[in-house]
This record gives sequence, structure tokens and C-alpha cells, in this order.
Amino acid sequence: MLRRLLLVVAVGVVAVAAGSRWSSEAGTGPAIIRVTNKQVRYARIDVGRPGRTPGDTEVIVQLLYNRRVTPKAIGHSELVCTFTLDTSRSCRGTIFLPRGQLVVGGSLRFRQIYALAVLGGTGLYDNARGMLTVTRLGQNPRRELMYLRLTG
Repeated sequence: MLRRLLLVVAVGVVAVAAGSRWSSEAGTGPAIIRVTNKQVRYARIDVGRPGRTPGDTEVIVQLLYNRRVTPKAIGHSELVCTFTLDTSRSCRGTIFLPRGQLVVGGSLRFRQIYALAVLGGTGLYDNARGMLTVTRLGQNPRRELMYLRLTG
């Protein structure tokens, strides 16, 4: 009986230790990242009936700039959206920055202005959370202001 109790306690201690080892705090504290982008690739995959229908996918690749620091691109972003109804889309994307990556996702209806959740990250942005707000600045070439508000 004592052996069994010790075994249960040992397994519990190992489980708690393993759980605390795999959970991690955010690599960054609260932060704001403001960059602009320029769309360099766009593809729309039409599935099913011709025209925009549920299941159609669009793939967007953008170069990221911080013109206050350098005129060269500092990274890029990739966004994949699947149309659900009319202009509504479900999107998931990755923002590649010099010191890590951020993963974003959510729903959007119009690309002129939208917000996506920051779901996590790597490197400097390990386990980041927050919100990405995007506002269109120009159409040809398509340019946008990306405002990342990280809460941790």
C-alpha cells in the first residue's frame, strides 16, 4: 500500500514538473511594432464554381519596411485566407521579422482595414499574444500600415 502511494506521489511530481517545464512565459513584454508593407505576390485559387465561392483561397506575400531605420525590407509576411461567404474570409499568417516570427489569425471581410489576433511567435516573440491592425495606405502597388500591439 505504501509503495503504491509513493508511486502515485512520484508520478504526480513528475507530471507537475513536466507541465511547468513545457509551459513558458512570453519572451517579450508589452510592445508595439509599427511597420509598413508592400504586396509583392497575390494569388487566388478558384475552387468549385467560377467566381468567388466558399472554399476559394487567396495567398498574399508582402515585404515589410521600417523606413525610419532603413529603406530596405526588414522582413516579409505571408497570409493565406479561405473565403467562407461573400467577401468573408478566415485567415492565418506569419510575419517574419529579424529576431523572430509572429503567427496571426482570424476573420476579415474587407482588406481596407482589419484586425487579426496574434496567436504566438518564435525567437524574441516566443509565446507572444496581442493584436494586429492593418490599414490600407495605397492601391497600386498595394501598401498597408501594420500595427502590432503585443501584450506579452
